[in-house]
Amino acid sequence: MAIFDNYARYYDLLYQDKDYEGEAQFVDRLIQTHAPQTKTILELGCGTGNHAMLLATAGYQVCGVDLSAEMLEYASRQCDRVSPEVAARLQFSQGDLRQVRFVSGASQNENRQFDAVISLFHVISYQTTNQDLLAAFETAKIHLKPGGVFIFDIWYGPAVCHDPPTVRIKRLANRSIQVTRIAEPIVYPNENLVDVNYHVFIKDLSNGAIEELKETHTMRYLFKPELELISSTLDLEIVECREWLTDRQPGLNTWGVYLVIKN
Repeated sequence: MAIFDNYARYYDLLYQDKDYEGEAQFVDRLIQTHAPQTKTILELGCGTGNHAMLLATAGYQVCGVDLSAEMLEYASRQCDRVSPEVAARLQFSQGDLRQVRFVSGASQNENRQFDAVISLFHVISYQTTNQDLLAAFETAKIHLKPGGVFIFDIWYGPAVCHDPPTVRIKRLANRSIQVTRIAEPIVYPNENLVDVNYHVFIKDLSNGAIEELKETHTMRYLFKPELELISSTLDLEIVECREWLTDRQPGLNTWGVYLVIKN
């Protein structure tokens, strides 16, 4: 079972305060700065498709891939919320970003290539082993055109070490359900990993029934030098490493950092 399947139907409610529009505009600016000829985007770990829909609305052809079938079911419904012209620029496929390969329409023996590859909302930090991380980078490399860019955000190691994660409680509701989510982290400093143990309660407001689920998300916090090493191994170059959405230089209080890597 994919990690998000259990609560895919509550996902958009849990993150309703996330600034998807601002993030899509930020990614658009990064693309226009570093690869202004971009027309096609491969999104690794597209989730429910919010970023993909907004980028397609901005004019890009977007192919989204995710491991979770339930997430992709919600992503496919995004096409019903946009014009037929925008929907025609969206494609969603199920696959593991460490292994997925899109073949060229011209040849089944060639990989389809894109002007940009993106992986947002800390998807790269879900690659918890060196093998997984390298495989994700290889997927990006294989599908990038020469001069293309790989854009992703991560949990930034110096900040996680300086300001470790703490227990957090989130409560949200809509007209039909009320969700309470407790996140309890366990840090493994020698592995650069954090287990985020989620305990979620979903109350049906029509009858008072409560559904309970538990799930552990293991996250890897990353450091620039190790990403430089992986990039150089694949003949990729880091051209930008800054705070997500603000563009400030990252520091000890910067949990969210983005990187732009050029092929």
